[in-house]
Amino acid sequence: MMLDFDPIEEAGRNWDAHRWAATDAMKAATALTRAHQIVQGRIDAALAPLDLNFSRFEVLALLSFTQAGELPMGKIGDRLQVHAASVTNTIQRLEASGFVERVAHPDDGRTVLARLLPAGRAIAGDAAVALAAIDFGVDGLAAPARRRVHADLTGFRNANGDFS
Repeated sequence: MMLDFDPIEEAGRNWDAHRWAATDAMKAATALTRAHQIVQGRIDAALAPLDLNFSRFEVLALLSFTQAGELPMGKIGDRLQVHAASVTNTIQRLEASGFVERVAHPDDGRTVLARLLPAGRAIAGDAAVALAAIDFGVDGLAAPARRRVHADLTGFRNANGDFS
């Protein structure tokens, strides 16, 4: 639903009128949250015809980038910065679609590998094309703005311990 005003700016005016602190921080956080919802919605719409969502695509892409097309489940969670339970759920859905399989690690019986299947490799490529066609949902940002957003958010993420 499109509004005829910016609700974040309106919230900022109300914030100031009530003399609450950190108006600019509130507006930045709220704008980031809303932008995430918009981008996520666009990405999910582009991937839906492929029976994927973004988290499933991320796993397929990650496995596609490995030499053997497989990774330990724990490493997938580490690389994608998600909880082990989320990895398990995502892998189960990808298995049900015939895109990956779980196999025992040949050298470590405690470790389970997620292995990319040919159908998964193909759908990952199709999904990458679909996402490129919508500029990953950020088509409203020109290239210089995309680079600035990335740089600014990289600094923010680093300052908050997201990576070293």
